[in-house]
Amino acid sequence: MSNTKKNAYYSLFLIVVFMTIYYYRQWTSPTPLTHIEGVTMGVVKYNIKYIDEKNRNFKSEIDTILKNFNDALSTYIPNSDISKFNKDSVFVFKSPHFLKVLKACKEIYQNTNGAFDATVAPLVNAWGFGFKKQQLPDSNQVNELKKIIGFEKIEFDNTSVRKKNKNVMLDFGGIAGGYAVDIVVDFLNEKGIKNYMVEIGGELICKGKNNENKLWRLGIKNPLYKQQNQPELSYIVEVENRAMNTSGNYENFYIKDGKKYAHTINPKTGFPENNEMLSSSVFTKTCMIADGYATAFMVLGIEKSKEILKKHPELDAILIYQNKNNKIETFMTEGIKKYTTQL
Repeated sequence: MSNTKKNAYYSLFLIVVFMTIYYYRQWTSPTPLTHIEGVTMGVVKYNIKYIDEKNRNFKSEIDTILKNFNDALSTYIPNSDISKFNKDSVFVFKSPHFLKVLKACKEIYQNTNGAFDATVAPLVNAWGFGFKKQQLPDSNQVNELKKIIGFEKIEFDNTSVRKKNKNVMLDFGGIAGGYAVDIVVDFLNEKGIKNYMVEIGGELICKGKNNENKLWRLGIKNPLYKQQNQPELSYIVEVENRAMNTSGNYENFYIKDGKKYAHTINPKTGFPENNEMLSSSVFTKTCMIADGYATAFMVLGIEKSKEILKKHPELDAILIYQNKNNKIETFMTEGIKKYTTQL
């Protein structure tokens, strides 16, 4: 064989080797992620990651979606739909958001025997955790406010919502954050995005896989992480095509005269709840529903929460609580155990 042919074969061999290495690297390298960050609801950060072969950036569209959400459901915006309802006795729906959230509130209110109640706003405000600031109401004030608490004190149909008592107020703080995640997810689904993680203020939905072709991995905080020598995370959970929401009393609280007052208000007692539950993480198809149940479980405590989970197999949960001996224990539904790693 001539040197010319040898050189030609050798060159062809090198081309094949280089092309093989190139395509192998392309095949094995992580797929690029589009990462969008921003702020909604005034101070709440959002964090969205997705895989898109067209390399589209949806930040402007998502910001518009979240602005419309705020204009409907934020109690901090004086002219929002919910603020207008709180000032009046009747409100005709201007957008689909109000009605969708009301329907979810009613469902969870009924399924939790009133532990989740969107009319708890006056009590939340009175204890200093709402859109009007006050702290430490006395028992007489609490009893007066309880008279206007109860989701049965409003009624609604597909066109409007009405008060049965003019002093009733709504606050979707225990569910609206999850709904914000859901409407961003609906947008990504419409755009054909099949792999994403949408997180707003710690509430999130994951679909498909990440850019390393693995399930999205999320951390559940240790409720005692602010104490000395405590790790920040208790568990790592692989989330597959569903929402996750965690509620706890270890972040939003204040201390007055040596006593801790946490943001979870029990609609039945009118006081901040102080039961054995430290953290409730709920997993289901929509973040709005996960958000509502996570809030309710903090009110209900461990045993009543277990009863609800038995009745609703569509829900999975990780509940961290203190037992009678003040030892930390965790209850997990069977459906979430195989996805969970303890740290």
